[in-house]
Amino acid sequence: MKNSKGLFLFILPGLLIYSIFFIFPAISTLFYSFTDWDGVVESFRFVGVTNYVRMASDSIFKMSFINNLKFMLCVLILQFSLSLLFAIFLKKNSKTNILLRAIYFFPTILSSVSISFIWLFMYDPNIGVLHALFQKIGLPGVNWLGNKEIAIYSIAIVQAWFHIGQMIVIFVAGLQTIPEELYEVAKLEGASRWQTFRKVTWPLIAPAAVIVCAYTTIQSFKAFDLIFAMTRGGPNYATEILSTYIYNTAFTNSQFGYASAISMIFMAVVGVITFSQIKLLRANRVDY
Repeated sequence: MKNSKGLFLFILPGLLIYSIFFIFPAISTLFYSFTDWDGVVESFRFVGVTNYVRMASDSIFKMSFINNLKFMLCVLILQFSLSLLFAIFLKKNSKTNILLRAIYFFPTILSSVSISFIWLFMYDPNIGVLHALFQKIGLPGVNWLGNKEIAIYSIAIVQAWFHIGQMIVIFVAGLQTIPEELYEVAKLEGASRWQTFRKVTWPLIAPAAVIVCAYTTIQSFKAFDLIFAMTRGGPNYATEILSTYIYNTAFTNSQFGYASAISMIFMAVVGVITFSQIKLLRANRVDY
């Protein structure tokens, strides 16, 4: 019993911090989601589930949710495939590979705002690097962030570029845990490179792959700073995602009650995705 009390004292500081900065704000958000509080005056009315019902007819909310899914899928496909491809080539711990890993990882240590300014210059339709490159090869310029059809995908490319080095490190760590004997056996059996990857590499890096998927997915739903710095959700809500819509609803339109309701849906979506990824990780765990 004494030991139990001692252990509780060890976790108490962390539990206190977690309660102050997460549990209490989450409960407060849930409470305000049933009100019409504007975030300024002290008085507010309880409106029940009106805020939640309102989302069903809110076209901007629906657009934000769809944009978020588009953004997530694009980032997931790009980031996952490219980081895995680079990790396979950079698996060995040679001096060149270590240097290349460090170069690829470098953007990850920069702030999102810095990355935004770099790519705003890259995407500039008048003096941007991509505009100049397209002119050199005889292609027409593209308004990457001004065209509502491609703006969300343009930012997805930035997000993938921003974090691809981080995912390479995870994949390299997963690849380096695979015993070399398995590759030697596959070679003796006459397996092709694709067969070796499908039968040996892929099953054994499944845990690392699920971690990359989970991290990328959750990160895509929280890419507020990158999108806000680059487009603020424009043009015409084409790059509005749930996190930016919550911000605009609360701080621009002073509808904290409705923003709180959207936040609860946002938390639920991220929670479901996280739980699904954890279950998938456990299901694909391979012991050898």
